[in-house]
Amino acid sequence: MTQNTTTTQTTTLTYDQKEFANELAEALQSKKPLLEDDWTNLVTDENSAYQVQEAFTDLKDDSVGGYKVSLTSKQTQDMFDSNEPLYGAEMTNNFLKSTAVVSLKNLMEPLVEVELCFRTKEDLLPTDSLEDLLEKTTVAPALEVPDSRFSNWFPSLSKYMVMSDGAVSGLVVYGDEKDTKTLGSVEALANVSATLFHDQENLKSGKSSEVLDNPLKSLQWLVKKLDSQGKRLLKGQRVSSGTFVLPPSLTKGTWRADFDNGLGSVNLQVN
Repeated sequence: MTQNTTTTQTTTLTYDQKEFANELAEALQSKKPLLEDDWTNLVTDENSAYQVQEAFTDLKDDSVGGYKVSLTSKQTQDMFDSNEPLYGAEMTNNFLKSTAVVSLKNLMEPLVEVELCFRTKEDLLPTDSLEDLLEKTTVAPALEVPDSRFSNWFPSLSKYMVMSDGAVSGLVVYGDEKDTKTLGSVEALANVSATLFHDQENLKSGKSSEVLDNPLKSLQWLVKKLDSQGKRLLKGQRVSSGTFVLPPSLTKGTWRADFDNGLGSVNLQVN
């Protein structure tokens, strides 16, 4: 498999950590969840957790289409005992255009999140300012479907297990894209409101300021984090930047999120 990233990081996984990555890949295929207690002592720091994630990513039969950023609010960071966000690689085939149709049979314990999804118009650099990111990206309304290879994962899974499991990567459904700069300013990205519906029932509303105060800050954090690991966010890749609301479980039916600021709606049909 050819991965759309470059890295200078040396992988130093132990035999058992490599086996952990293999078991994550097997769980992804079989939909038979792992138990955290069987693996937790193998991954006890950020470096080894991200290395397990990279090995898990390499075992997937697809290229990296972008990333997701998790734990972008104080509430979710506190839930997982973290003082910064986490990221996970998302495969190309897991970015779906609205209206997407998915089956619960192909998922394990999915949730649903209201997000903004950025796409890079050129490679992004760790020196990029928020204004640079405004110019270098498009933005779309999105519904992210986080999913885990562990049973009973939310909200009790440890942060190192979350990191290893691709930051519980699942699916990202995105709506119509527009140049991010058309929203007018960096500050405008902090003032996007959205409402989540399930079968036309209004479930909850949230604001983009829940995402590190501004989703562009989430994107900037990711670019710098990848750079620290010898990686780069490349032209054409997408980033699901963090949820506006605490996510409910994904169930069958029609899911929709309506956004203001001219961003429109995103739709997901679950069978």
